[in-house]
Amino acid sequence: MKVRVMVYLDGLIAGIIGAAIIAIWFLFLDAVTRLPLYTPTVLGTGLFVSAEDLASTENVQVSLKLTLMYSGVHGVVFVVLGVIAAYFLLWTKKNLNLGLSILLLFVILEIGFVGTTFAFAKPVLHELAWSMVLLGNLLAAAGMASYLWLRNPKPSVRP
Repeated sequence: MKVRVMVYLDGLIAGIIGAAIIAIWFLFLDAVTRLPLYTPTVLGTGLFVSAEDLASTENVQVSLKLTLMYSGVHGVVFVVLGVIAAYFLLWTKKNLNLGLSILLLFVILEIGFVGTTFAFAKPVLHELAWSMVLLGNLLAAAGMASYLWLRNPKPSVRP
């Protein structure tokens, strides 16, 4: 296969792995602390309905429709991030200094998540513990990085 096709395929699979890890993480947290599927319902409400509807989330009822809609967007975003990460890995094979770019990308994405949530659905920040979001994203990044590392174990270093 061509390199470009393999990068897209690796990015697709890495993105699915990352999205699945986040989904399972929050499903576990929701099952332990609240109602299962509570978090994607709240995020789906903030994304598709209205952030004002999240002013009081005490009586939020789980919505399978909002959960599936949010999960679809979430999956697409992670697939795009997976493709970007796969391309960064390809570029780091040519220039090892770009390895720091991957770390920078993670930091930018974390800031982007909080900034976007703050701008469009501020009440979501009150519902989701920042530490749990960070830990979930770290788990997802580790899963994606592990997959990509297994697919491309040794960067080629030119003397």
